[in-house]
Amino acid sequence: MNRASAVMPMPAPPSQTATPAPTPVGIGWRQPHYRELLERRPALGFIEVHSENFFAEGGAALAMLGEARQCYEVSLHGVGLALGSAVGLDPWHLDQLAALVARMEPARVSDHASFARVPSADGAAVIHGSDLLPIAFTQASLELMVQHVQQVQERLKRPLLVENISAYLGWQDDAMSEPEFFNELARRSGCGVLLDVNNLVVNALNRGADDPAGDACRWIDRLRPDVVGEIHLAGYNDQGPLVIDDHGTAVHAPVWQAYRHAIERLGPCPTLVEWDTDLPPLDVLLAEAQRAREVAA
Repeated sequence: MNRASAVMPMPAPPSQTATPAPTPVGIGWRQPHYRELLERRPALGFIEVHSENFFAEGGAALAMLGEARQCYEVSLHGVGLALGSAVGLDPWHLDQLAALVARMEPARVSDHASFARVPSADGAAVIHGSDLLPIAFTQASLELMVQHVQQVQERLKRPLLVENISAYLGWQDDAMSEPEFFNELARRSGCGVLLDVNNLVVNALNRGADDPAGDACRWIDRLRPDVVGEIHLAGYNDQGPLVIDDHGTAVHAPVWQAYRHAIERLGPCPTLVEWDTDLPPLDVLLAEAQRAREVAA
C-alpha cells in the first residue's frame, strides 16, 4: 500500500458534531407533593428542598427525602445561614447542615446573600429575624461574606452557591454594583452563584424599570458566566404598591425572557422552578418545568 492510500479521513471537529447536553430542570419538592412525586416519579433533572425542613434527627420527612434521593439528584437550598450577619454564623445551624449534607450527598448546596442574625437590645443574646434581609454592597460586607462562605465550605467540604435576593430597600453606602459584588465573592471565596432570575425582575420592577426583562439581562451580562451553578425561576405578586417575591404563581413573561437570555449566555445550567405558596397540583408544576426545558432548548 503506498503512502497516499494510507491516509485516513480526518473526523469532523467536535464543534460540528457535538450536541450540547440538555439543561437539567427540577422543581421545588414541597410537603403536599411528597407522596405523589414518589409514586409517579416524573422525569426531572433534580428536586430541591429547603435544608432546614430536614434538620431533625429522624422522622417521616427525612425518611421520604432519603427515598427520593434514590430516584433523583437532590439540591439543598437553605434560608437560614444568614451569611451576611456581622455576629457570625450559628454553630448549631451549621452542624445540622453538615450532617444533612453528609447523609444525602446532594448535587448542590446553596443559601442567600443576606443577613438575619443581630444582637438583642441588651447584647445578651442573638436574635434571628427569620427573613432574608439585604446586605450592603460594600468592601466591609464583602470581607464578612467571604469569611463566612469559606467557613461553610470548609465545614461542608464542598463549594457553596450563594443566591442574589429580592430586596425591598437598599443601603446608602453601597460602593459597588450587585454583579460586581458577586463576581468578587466568587473569585475570593471559590463559591458559585445561584442566579435567581425572578429576583432580578422583581427588583427591576420595584425600581420602576420600563423594561424589567432588559434590566435583568443587563445584570446577567455583568456577571462572570463561569460562576453560575444553578438558576431559579418563580412567580411574583404584583397586586400592591410593591412587587412581592412570593413564589405563588406561574413564572411571568419578563422572567422567561430574562431566563432565555441567561441560557444563551451561560449555556446549559441546572434550572429550578420554585413554587412555595398557593401550591398548585403537581401537574401544574411539572408543566412549568417542561416550559423551562423548551425555553432552554
